Amino acid sequence: MLMQTEVTEEGKIRIPASLRRRLGIKAGDRLDADIKGGSLVFSPKRKAGLKTRIIKDPISGFPVLDSGKDTPTLTSEMVYEMLADFP
Repeated sequence: MLMQTEVTEEGKIRIPASLRRRLGIKAGDRLDADIKGGSLVFSPKRKAGLKTRIIKDPISGFPVLDSGKDTPTLTSEMVYEMLADFP
């Protein structure tokens, strides 16, 4: 899904909220910036040592993946946006 944004006089770029949510980007997060194939590419810098583990969900009792307290919560809206991209 192609989205447009603009560069401010200070050189700042606003990343659309739906893209930030999908990548788990929050205010203050650091991004890697690079040029690939004539395109400007930003990638979230992942914190070293982020370990995923399997835990039992306290509500459903089912096993779930847990990546720590700073991991963004997947909401119904986010799932809907992700599924909207599929044919």
